[in-house]
This record gives sequence, structure tokens and C-alpha cells, in this order.
Amino acid sequence: MKLEYSGPDRRRHRLLVTRNTEYHFRGEICIGVRDRRTGKWLAAHLALNRRLSGSVRFFDNGAVVPVEQAPSIGEALYFAGEGRELVTSLLCEITRPDKSIVDQYSRHAAN
Repeated sequence: MKLEYSGPDRRRHRLLVTRNTEYHFRGEICIGVRDRRTGKWLAAHLALNRRLSGSVRFFDNGAVVPVEQAPSIGEALYFAGEGRELVTSLLCEITRPDKSIVDQYSRHAAN
């Protein structure tokens, strides 16, 4: 029998997935970027060690608006403030990384 936990979510890691790239977060900081096609960690990506600033929303009328809210599916991730701004391709999945992936962070991702 599995017990349901009703308290606050204490998990620190989350995974934001775009068409080509996985962005691995501990809290609001990107600690790893991985190419979805090859599975290789990208050691020199602009998102590494940066705080997620929010998202970029695209509207049917062509408007593009950065917002300071957590990104949703169909929006782009937005990193600002520390050097060059970065806008990713559109978000297609928000999930939690498997434990086996979290265990790789100390070896392959930036900490």
C-alpha cells in the first residue's frame, strides 16, 4: 500500500524539456543542460548556473512578451540578468528527473 503525502512538495529538482534540449534545475538555478538527441551534457551552454527569469509567451497576433512567471508548455524559457539574455525554443514537457539522472549531476552537470 502506497501512502499519499499531503504536505508541501520538498523535491528540489525539475526538468524542463524543449524540442532539442533538457534543462535540469535545482530550485531556480539551471545546473545541467543535456542534448536530447545524443544524451550528452553540454558543458558550455549559456543557461548553466543561471537563474530562470521567467518565460516568453507567444501570441496568435505575433506579439512576444517576457513574463516573470514559471514557464508553461508552449512558452520559451527566459534567462536574463547575468550576461547575455537567452530565450530557448518552446517548452514541450515539465517533469521530474529520474533518480539515476540526479545521481549524474555531480559528475556531468555544473554544480
